[in-house]
Amino acid sequence: MRVISETGEQLGVMNIFAAIDLAKGKGLDLIQVTEKVEPPVCRIGNYGKYLYTVQKKERKIKAGTKESKLKEIQVGFNTSPHDIEVKAGQAKKFLEDGDKVKVGMYLRGREKAMGDFAKKKVELFLTTLNGLIEIKTERELKREPKGFSMIISKK
Repeated sequence: MRVISETGEQLGVMNIFAAIDLAKGKGLDLIQVTEKVEPPVCRIGNYGKYLYTVQKKERKIKAGTKESKLKEIQVGFNTSPHDIEVKAGQAKKFLEDGDKVKVGMYLRGREKAMGDFAKKKVELFLTTLNGLIEIKTERELKREPKGFSMIISKK
């Protein structure tokens, strides 16, 4: 295996037992850095310190990424145009935060028979929202047993 010292200089390829003896002689550990290359690479160092630096790198990567959530906006059958503008503003905030938005319109009773009117309401919401921020359709407007729904995200 290829051995690297605690200062970063290469000590060359040596037997595993010789590398372990060398590390123990310095009061340190033999840490396998990678096994994907031939011969495997090992480093002499403090294993606790090595684990700490690896965890620190993982935390830094995790802090840089934001997990997107799915927020839901419900548009009612009798929602007024002004209320649609208010809901579009709220959806804009969600999209700017990096979340996806599920637009849902739930129909009850006789409203289920007027699917075309419901689709026009959802399209009005989308055109209002598109005037505020560019959107991308993740899932098309889909008929469900209780109404319509679709998922949108920021372009």
